[in-house]
Amino acid sequence: MNFRISGLPSENFRHLFDLPDAELARHGAVRVVADARPGFPDRIALRDAEIGERLLLLNYTHQPAANAYRASHAIFVLEGAQERFDEIGKIPEVIRVRPISLRAFDASHLMIDADLVDGAALQPVIERLLGNPRVAYLHAHYAKRGCYAARIDRA
Repeated sequence: MNFRISGLPSENFRHLFDLPDAELARHGAVRVVADARPGFPDRIALRDAEIGERLLLLNYTHQPAANAYRASHAIFVLEGAQERFDEIGKIPEVIRVRPISLRAFDASHLMIDADLVDGAALQPVIERLLGNPRVAYLHAHYAKRGCYAARIDRA
């Protein structure tokens, strides 16, 4: 089964890029500089930031559904990132190197299944979950901190 993994659109965050720190704080965001790799996973290009790159740490509503599963959490976005990861059948390294929680949602945005897997063994779990006709899409989360990583759809 073909699947598509996609990062977040940079348009969602461009208004924050290059804002002064005080203005970022008014948006509930803070600028950080990557001081380790891996350690700062960008949600647009779906890659770990290189040491010295600037990122924004902010709260993001990754599940905006008006139901019990509505959720937001902290994410990093690489400041100035433009190119969104959107690939068919390819699992980016930033996901492959971490434990991942996969959450399967139906068309009503209700979670109907989930699994925890090492990122290196992710593909068969994606295929199994998307093989359920009731599953509309998946959310991948970095399991250790619980942060949203990416969306996975059938391709």
